[in-house]
Amino acid sequence: MAAIKIEKKISKYRVQKPVTAEEKSAAEAVAAAAAVIKLEPAVEMTKGKDGRSAKVVRMTEEVQRPEFLIGATYKIKTPVSDHAMYVTINDIVLNEGTPYEQRRPFEVFINSKNLDHFQWIVALTRIISAVFRKGGDVTFLVDELKAVFDPRGGYWQAGGKFMPSIIAELGYVIEKHLQMIGLLKKQELDEHALKLIAEKKAEFEERSKQTDAFSKSHFPEGAQLCAKCSTAAVVMMDGCMTCLNCGDSKCG
Repeated sequence: MAAIKIEKKISKYRVQKPVTAEEKSAAEAVAAAAAVIKLEPAVEMTKGKDGRSAKVVRMTEEVQRPEFLIGATYKIKTPVSDHAMYVTINDIVLNEGTPYEQRRPFEVFINSKNLDHFQWIVALTRIISAVFRKGGDVTFLVDELKAVFDPRGGYWQAGGKFMPSIIAELGYVIEKHLQMIGLLKKQELDEHALKLIAEKKAEFEERSKQTDAFSKSHFPEGAQLCAKCSTAAVVMMDGCMTCLNCGDSKCG
């Protein structure tokens, strides 16, 4: 065996273990696939439920953008701006057609006619897209964005929901998208809380419901309002409009 001269300082080392034929063939398959799609750090071998080896692609910074991405566009219309913002979030599908298929956010774009905040909108979309492409747990972005408050005060959305800032509303949009693709679980109330809310809602509606003046009438249905006693008791009797409550009659 020829001697090898080491001219650099040794910083780390590892002991090479014998490789089995199965491990060697699996490594060669991974290397061949990585050479084509350039996903060296994003590919690993794992065993499925059937015991067979499977190639799993995970999200890393090395994942290249495919030519086609699927996504969704969300509209944000705030009372503090005359123009709406359109937020588009595109997703990449990893391990498509396998038991390990997963949809993850890959990039975000914001489009608006309002150019007042153009610089920070571009900067924000690039930072968020970079976090998406880095992989790992990206759900922390939701809490970080929702915690941003506008020093000038927030605004009320249609339906009575308070929004502390435009950035916070962007956080709610990302949260909604992550829930749609399955990265976040939608928080739902338990059975006891739903029952309590239904009871309080029914109690409020019963308390605030207006009383119908005609709902408990003892007079015939369709009776008209009497101008003298203000009772819905005027009916046609013997060819003359007569009040059954006070006896007032058009015929005298």
